Amino acid sequence: MAKRKKKEKKSEKEINRENLQAGISLIQHHPLFGDCMPSMVSATKEQLGIHTMCLVHSDGTIMVNESIFLSPKQWSYVIAHNILHLAFGHFDADKMPGIMETDRNGAREKKVDCDIVLWNMACDIYITKFLSDIKFGESIHKEPIHMIPGNLNDEIKIYQYLTDNKYSGNQNHYGTAAIGVPDMKGLEKPLVYDKGRNQFNRFVRQFTYALAHSVSKAVSEAGGHDYRENQCLSKGKKAAKWFIDHYPLLGGLAAHFKLIEDYNYCNRNDIHIAAIDVTCGELYINPTNQFSTEEWKFILAHEYLHAGLQHHNRCNGREHYLWNVACDFVINGWLTELQIGVMPQEGLLYDPELAGLSAESVYDLLLTNIRKYEKLNTFRGFGKGDIIGGSSSSSSGNSNVTLDEFCKSALSQGLEYHLSSERGFVPAGLIEEIRSLSMPPIPWDVELAKWFDIYFPPLEKSRTYARPSRRQASTPDIPRPRYCPQDIPTDSHTFGVVIDTSGSMEAKTIGKALGTIASYSVAHDVPFARVIFCDAAAYDIGYVSPEDIAGRVAVKGRGGTKLQPAIDALESAKDFPKDGPILIITDGEIEDHLNIRHEHAFLLPQGKKLPFRARGPVFYFQQ
Repeated sequence: MAKRKKKEKKSEKEINRENLQAGISLIQHHPLFGDCMPSMVSATKEQLGIHTMCLVHSDGTIMVNESIFLSPKQWSYVIAHNILHLAFGHFDADKMPGIMETDRNGAREKKVDCDIVLWNMACDIYITKFLSDIKFGESIHKEPIHMIPGNLNDEIKIYQYLTDNKYSGNQNHYGTAAIGVPDMKGLEKPLVYDKGRNQFNRFVRQFTYALAHSVSKAVSEAGGHDYRENQCLSKGKKAAKWFIDHYPLLGGLAAHFKLIEDYNYCNRNDIHIAAIDVTCGELYINPTNQFSTEEWKFILAHEYLHAGLQHHNRCNGREHYLWNVACDFVINGWLTELQIGVMPQEGLLYDPELAGLSAESVYDLLLTNIRKYEKLNTFRGFGKGDIIGGSSSSSSGNSNVTLDEFCKSALSQGLEYHLSSERGFVPAGLIEEIRSLSMPPIPWDVELAKWFDIYFPPLEKSRTYARPSRRQASTPDIPRPRYCPQDIPTDSHTFGVVIDTSGSMEAKTIGKALGTIASYSVAHDVPFARVIFCDAAAYDIGYVSPEDIAGRVAVKGRGGTKLQPAIDALESAKDFPKDGPILIITDGEIEDHLNIRHEHAFLLPQGKKLPFRARGPVFYFQQ
C-alpha cells in the first residue's frame, strides 16, 4: 500500500500573504469600503520598518508590510484605517488646522503652521473611534481610547485637545505604523482643490456615495424591501430617494411620507401633478407626467414643505383654497432660492415680487382680488389645493408623538443638521419660519393682553396727605402720605365692545369671551366699557363695569347678524372717546364689509373666519 504524501508545510511568508489577501477580500465585499478601494502596493519590513504594518500616501497609494503576521480581520481593520485617512480628507489643506493660503504672482502656495505628527495622531484617534463604533474588523490596538473625552467628535477638536494638553506625537499608538511614527505620508504638502474649476477629492466623494448607498441598503433591508428594486425606480421615486440620501433638510420628511404613483387614484381625486395628505402620511404623484428627475425633486420638495411648515393647520378659518395658493407662492419662492431641482413650467405659482413675505401676508394680498386668484392652478389642478386633509393630531402605534409633531420635529432637526454640516444655502425667511414652529404658540389670551397693554398702560400712582397712611411706630408724630391711583375719567380710559348675539353664536362662546375681557379690564384699571349687543338691530346698554361684563349682563337679541349699526352707534356716541378702541366679538357670519374708523380688533372662535380682510388684529380663541 502506497504511503500518503505528507502535506507540505506553508512558509510564514505564504501564510502572511494568504491572510492579507483574505483581509483585502473582506474590504472588497464590504458595502462601505468596497467602492473606495485605492491602489495597494506590497512592501517588506526593510522598506517600511519591522513594526509598521501599513502606510498611506497622499496620492492614494497604500503600502502593506507582508512580513507582519495579522489575521484576516486584523488586516481588514488596518487597510480600512488607511482608506479612511483618504476618505475623511486628512491630507486636504481645507481640513488641516493652521493652514494659510497665499498668492504670489498668481501662483497658489500653502504655508503649513501645523504640527503634522500631532495632526496624524488626532486623525488616528478619530478613525479608531469610528471603526469601533461601526464594529468593523479586529482592532490591533491593545489599549482603549481613554485619554480623549468622548465629546470630542471631530479631528480638529481632538487636535486642539492634544495641543492644549501638551501631548507628543511619540505617544501615538493608534495608527498602523510603529509607535510614534506617522502612518500618513505627504502631510508636509497639503492637497489643494480649486472648487471654482470643479476640482474635488475623489476619495471623499467616493466614500460619501458609498456611505449613502450603505445606509439606503440597510434601511431597505430593515423595512423588508428588496434593495435591488432601487435599480429600476421611477423618476419620482429616485427624486424622493435623493432627499433621503443627500438632503438632510427634507430627508426626514421624505423618509416618513409614502410616495404613491397611482394613475387611477390621481384620476379619481383630480390630482393633475401632485398632492399631499399629512393625516395619512401619503404623497401622491401622477405618473402620466413626463417630468425629469430634477423637476420631480422640485415638486416633492414643495409638498414636503407644505407638511413640515404645518400649512394644513395654519389655515385658521381662512378660505382653504386661497390659503393653499398663498402658501404655494411662498414655498416656490424659497425653492427657487434653495436651487432644489428644476422648476416645472406648468402648475406653478411663482412671483418674485412676493419674496420675503409670509404666507399670511400673501393671503391678505390675495383677498384684495379674490376673483382673479381663484382661477389659479396648484400642483393638484385648477381650483383645487394640493394640501389634502386637516389636522393630523392622531398618533400611530405605540408612539406618543402626533404626526404634526413629527413633521415639525423632522423639519427642525433637518435644518439644524443642514446648517451644521454646511450643506447649502437656506433662505432666511424659511429658517425663521421653521424655528418659529419649534416654539410653543402664544395663547390667544396673551395676545389679547398685549392689545390691552397698547391702549391701557398702567396708571401712575401719586402721593397724597388727604388720607394719610398708617404712621410708623418709630415716629408716630410724623404723618406719612399714602399712594393712591389717579382719578380715571370714563371718557379717556375705556373701550367699546360690540358683541354679535345672532343665532349662530353660542352662549358658551359669548360667556368665555366676556369673561376674558372682564379680567383684563380689571387688570388694566379700566373702570367701565361701553357694550353694545347686536344682531338684526343694535342694543346699547351703555357703560358697564368689568364685574357686570363678567356675569350680570343679560344677552339680548339672537336674530340675524348686522354689526354695522352697532359700530355706527358706538362711533357716533357723544360720550364715547374719539380715540377709544373697539373690540368686536363675532363668529364671522356677518356682512361682507364693515366700515370702522376707530382702532379695533376682532375676537373669533378657533376655526371661524371673517368674510373680508381685517385692518385690525384678529384673535382666535378655543371654544
